Amino acid sequence: MSARIDVDKPLWDQSTFVGRFQHFAWMSNPLNSLVPSYQLMEAKQMVQEYRVGAEPPGTTQSQVIRAMQLYRSAFHPDSGELQNVFGRMSFQGPGGMMITGAMLQFYKTVPQVVFWQWFNQSFNALVNYTNRNANSPTTPMQLSVAYFSATFSALGTAIGLKKALEKSSSKLLQRFVPFAAVASANFVNIPLMRQQELLEGISMTDQDGELACYSRTCAVSGISKVVISRVAMAAPGMFCLPVIMQRMEKKPWFKSRPVLHAPFQVLGVGCFLLVMVPLACSIFPQTISVTSESLRSSDPEAFQQLKDKYGEKIPRVLFYNKGL
Repeated sequence: MSARIDVDKPLWDQSTFVGRFQHFAWMSNPLNSLVPSYQLMEAKQMVQEYRVGAEPPGTTQSQVIRAMQLYRSAFHPDSGELQNVFGRMSFQGPGGMMITGAMLQFYKTVPQVVFWQWFNQSFNALVNYTNRNANSPTTPMQLSVAYFSATFSALGTAIGLKKALEKSSSKLLQRFVPFAAVASANFVNIPLMRQQELLEGISMTDQDGELACYSRTCAVSGISKVVISRVAMAAPGMFCLPVIMQRMEKKPWFKSRPVLHAPFQVLGVGCFLLVMVPLACSIFPQTISVTSESLRSSDPEAFQQLKDKYGEKIPRVLFYNKGL
C-alpha cells in the first residue's frame, strides 16, 4: 500500500531551487487557467476530504495530485479563497505575453506608451493584490494609492525616457524603454500594494501554523524578494526581444511583412515567460523560515510580542509567506 500524500506540503523539496522550479512549473501551468470554476471547487473538496481521510473509495493518487495542482494554482494559500483567474500565476504566461508583446511593439508614440503602460499596471495591480499575504488586509484607499502611484511611476519613466532618447541614433535603446518603466513601477507598486505589512508587520507563524507575531523586518525582506522575482520574470523577454527584433527587421522578408511583427513579439514573450514565470518564482522560497533569536536584534518589537505570547517557551523557528 502506497503512503498517503501530504496535501498541505509541496510534492518537491522546497529547500532547493530545482524543487521549487518543479513545483512552480507544475502550479503555474497556463492550462490551469482554463479550468472552469466548478472543477476547481471539486478539486478543493477532494483535497479537503483527502486531508481528513474521507475521500471517496477508489480515489487514486493521480487524482489527488491533480486536485492538489488545481487547488494550489487557483486558491490563495493563506485565505483559501478562489483567486481571480487574471491574477493567478497560471495566467502570468498568457496575460504577460499579450501585454508585454504589445508594450514592445507599440512604443513609438506617446499615446501608445500611455495606454499600454496603464493597461500593464492595471494587470500588475490585480496580480499583486491576488498574490498578497492575505493575513495582512489592505484598505481600498491603500489599494488606490498603490495603483495610481505605480501607474504614474511607469508613465513618468516611459515618457521621460522616450523623450530623452528621441534624438538618440540608437533605436535599440528606445526599445528598452518599456522594461525600464515596468521595472520602476514594480519597485513602487508592490511595496505600496502591501504597505499594511510594511507598517504593521507581516504575520509570522509557529511550527503548528498558529499566529506568533507580526514582523516589519520580515515584511521588508519578503516584499524585496517579491520585487526582485517580478523584475527577473520580465527581464529576459524584455531585454532579448528588442535585440532579436532589431535583427529580424533587417531581413527583407520580415521587414516587408509588418503584420507579422506584433504576433512574433507576443509569441516570443510567451516562450520566455513559459520558463521565466516558474523560474522567477523559484529564486526564493515562498514560505521563509527565520529564527526567533534573529528577531531579538533585527525586530525587537516582534520579539517582544513573542515573549508576551510564549513567555520562556518561544518557538525556535518561525515562518512567513512572502507572497508571489
